[in-house]
Amino acid sequence: MTTPLELHDIALEIATEAGELARRRRGEGVSIAASKSTIADIVTEADREVEALIRDRLAQARPEDGFLGEESGDAGGTSGVTWIVDPIDGTVNYAFGMPSYAVSIAAVEGSVHPGEWRALAGVVHAPALGETFRAAAGEGAWLGEERLAVTEHTPAGALIATGLGYDQSTHAGDLEVLSRVMPLARDIRRIGAASLDLAFVAAGRLDGYFERGLQPWDLAAGRLLVDEAGGRTGWFEPDEHGRALTIVAGPELYEQLRVRILG
Repeated sequence: MTTPLELHDIALEIATEAGELARRRRGEGVSIAASKSTIADIVTEADREVEALIRDRLAQARPEDGFLGEESGDAGGTSGVTWIVDPIDGTVNYAFGMPSYAVSIAAVEGSVHPGEWRALAGVVHAPALGETFRAAAGEGAWLGEERLAVTEHTPAGALIATGLGYDQSTHAGDLEVLSRVMPLARDIRRIGAASLDLAFVAAGRLDGYFERGLQPWDLAAGRLLVDEAGGRTGWFEPDEHGRALTIVAGPELYEQLRVRILG
């Protein structure tokens, strides 16, 4: 039986190769391939190329596993393990030449529904930042050889990250929620790549993070990082716009965020 550490090693190797391809393609110039949910929600040719590389490498290494990718959809497997992949999380950052983008690869068992899977391994590789965050179930979360831990207490106020969706009709409600969270905050960050928001919570660079509308590929690897770093992660049922809520933080702040956001 394959262990979480073995899956971690596969994810780490493939994410490193995929990140180098993404970095190289960015240096060559970005071509916008299409828009997705809105005109602001773009996909680049590099997204598709990087995901094809990841899918091919995983098929070679683990041919019986399932696959769920942001760009190419899902394919069932027979092993009970599914790989959930965002080839370039933070595509808008990537297209504009900002370094806050990452390759996110996770292996889960069970459902691909965020409230039902068991995460086994996850890697968030940020090639432009030169950083790779990684975790295997039961083995902790790591950045290089440094073991990560979430922030436990925020007496001076919390550094909290969030995100706004691309649908402008949801912005007023999101800003109203943010106003309820502000009394907890020292300051707010809007990084634009959920996988990095989650990794930064795991590393204690952010104290907490919340956002509505994340997809499985946005959060599969990052949630494992936070869990393994001693944090709490929650996924809550969709709102009237069909957007599920994700909250991650250290245990104390997590509960404060949950109460402020959900009442």
